Amino acid sequence: MEIDKAIRESDDRRLKTKYDNSIYVIRRALALYSIEEVAFSFNGGKDSTVLLHLLRAGYFLHQAEQIHSNGDLKDREFTFPIRTIYFERSSAFPEIKSFTYETASIYGLQLDTICLDFKSGLEALLEAKPIRAIFLGVRIGDPTAVGQEQFSPSSPGWPSFMRVNPILDWSYRDVWAFLLTCKVPYCSLYDQGYTSIGSIHDTVPNALLCINDSNNNKEKFKPAYLLTDGRLERAGRRKKYTPVSGRFPAVSNGLRNVDVHENGMLTASIIAVGDEILFGSIENQLGPSLCRKLSSIGWTVSQIAVVRNDIDSVAEEVERRKSANNLVFIYGGLGPLHSDVTVAGVAKAFGVRLAPDEELEEYLRHLIGDKCTGDRKEMAQLPEGISELLHHEKLPVPLVFIYGGLGPLHSDVTVAGVAKAFGVRLAPDEELEEYLRHLIGDKCTGNRKEMAQLPEGISELLHHEKLPVPLIKCQNVIILTATNVTELDRQWDCLIELTRSSDLIILAEPFVSKHLRTTLSDVETAQPLSKLCLEFPDLYIGCYRESRYGPLVITVKGKDQARVKAATESLCNKFNPGAFYEIK
Repeated sequence: MEIDKAIRESDDRRLKTKYDNSIYVIRRALALYSIEEVAFSFNGGKDSTVLLHLLRAGYFLHQAEQIHSNGDLKDREFTFPIRTIYFERSSAFPEIKSFTYETASIYGLQLDTICLDFKSGLEALLEAKPIRAIFLGVRIGDPTAVGQEQFSPSSPGWPSFMRVNPILDWSYRDVWAFLLTCKVPYCSLYDQGYTSIGSIHDTVPNALLCINDSNNNKEKFKPAYLLTDGRLERAGRRKKYTPVSGRFPAVSNGLRNVDVHENGMLTASIIAVGDEILFGSIENQLGPSLCRKLSSIGWTVSQIAVVRNDIDSVAEEVERRKSANNLVFIYGGLGPLHSDVTVAGVAKAFGVRLAPDEELEEYLRHLIGDKCTGDRKEMAQLPEGISELLHHEKLPVPLVFIYGGLGPLHSDVTVAGVAKAFGVRLAPDEELEEYLRHLIGDKCTGNRKEMAQLPEGISELLHHEKLPVPLIKCQNVIILTATNVTELDRQWDCLIELTRSSDLIILAEPFVSKHLRTTLSDVETAQPLSKLCLEFPDLYIGCYRESRYGPLVITVKGKDQARVKAATESLCNKFNPGAFYEIK
C-alpha cells in the first residue's frame, strides 16, 4: 500500500507518530462498526484529503489483518468500500468541486452528493442508510472542534451518529508533511496561496504568502505548504480585498493593514557539495557569506545543507529544496573530475537529461583550449530545457547557485547532481565548451566536451561582461563556481547587476533588526519572550548566549522598522529600567 510505504520510509518521526495514532483510531472504528455502518465526509480540502488517504491505508491494513495476510494484501486486490458523502454548495470554488469529483474517480469512491445543508443532508442520509459513524477531517483549532475527542457522539439536536476524528490532534505542519511525503494530489488552490478554503465569498489567498511581481504590479503567492506559522492558517478567511487598492485588509493576528509588497517572504536554500567539508578538511565559508548577502536584499534563508559528491545526494537535496523555496543556491562539484556531479544531480532532480550546450562548450573552449584530453562537450552539458547561463565579465565560468564539486575531478559531481534532481540528462553545451576552451586552453588532457554538459532543456546561460564564463540557471536553481568568499563577492555583484535589468531575483526590502543584551536569567526572560512572540507574530524574535554563563543576546528582526522598535520597547517595559541595553 503506497501510503503506508511512504510513511514507513520517511525519516519524519513526528509524522510517523501522528500516522500511527490516526491509523489506530481508524482501525478501532472499523472493528466497532461494519463497513455499511461507516461513512466519510469529503469536501476536497487539504484535511479531508489527508483523511481520505489515511482511511485508504487504515482499511487496507484492517483487511490485511482480517484475512491473516500479515499486511501482504496486494494493491490490485484493494478497493475502497467506505461510503463517501460530499455536500455540494453553489458557493464552493470550482477548483474544489472539480478536484472532489476527480479524486472520487481516481480512487473509486462511492460518492453520495448531497445538495442540502449539512444538518438536513445528514438527516436524510441517516434515514436512508444504516450509518452509525462518520469519519470527519476535523482538527483542533477548527471552529467545529471545540469539545470534540477522537470519538465524539453528535451534538444534541442533531441526528444520532458517532463522530470519528482521526486527525483531531494534527497540526497544519503535520497535514502538509503527510501530503508532500505521500505525494498525493491536492486541490490546486493550495498552490495559489490559499491556506484554508471556505466559500468564494469569504476566502482569499493568505497575504503572508504574497510575493510582489514588480513587472506587472500583480500579487503572486507561494504555495500553502510554505506558510511557516500554522497559527495563521485561517488568515485568508475574510472578505476579499479590492483589486484597485492592491492591499489586503488587516489579518486577524493583530497586524496592521498588511502591505503584501513589504511583507511577502522570499525564501532561499543553500546547498554546498563537497566531501571535503563533511570530512572537516575545509571550512564552509561560502554558506554564511551567502546568507548575509541574501539577507541584505530582504530574503530569508530557510536552510543550509552540505551533501556528498554523489549524484543521488545532490539530486535528492535539490528536489526537496526547489519546491519549498523561491531560489536554491548550489555550489561545488563543478568540473571534469569524477566527483564533479552537481550539474548531473540538478538535472536528475528536475527529471531531465544532460544535453550538449554549444554556448557553454564555446566558453570552455576559450577557458581550457586544447589542454584537456577529454571532450569539452562532456564538460559543457547542462540540464536539458531548464538551464540558462548568467554572463558577467568578472566570472570566468558560468554559475548555477550551488557551490563545491565543480571541475574535472572524479568528485566533482555537482552539475550531474543538479541534472539528476531535475530528472534530465547531461548533454553537451557548445557555448560552455567555448568558455572552457578559452579558460583552460591545452592544459586538459581530457575532452572539453565532457565538461561542457548541462541539464537538458532546463539550462540557461546568463551573460555578464565581467564574467569570463556566464552563470548557469536551471529554472530556480543557480549553480555557483566560487570556491572562496572573494570569488563569491564578484559573482554575487554580477548577479545583482543582471537582476537590475531583468526579473532574475526579486530585490525585496532589507530586514531591520535590533539586538538587546541582558544579564537576566533564562527563567526570568522565557515567559515574557514567549508572550512577545505571540504579540508580534510577524517578527523574528530569537536569542542566544555567547557562553553558558554570559549575557543573553536577544534579536528582533522584521521588515517594518516601527514594528521592530515597538517589540523591543514592549520587551523592555516588562522589566525594570536598565535590564536591557542595545548593541550594534
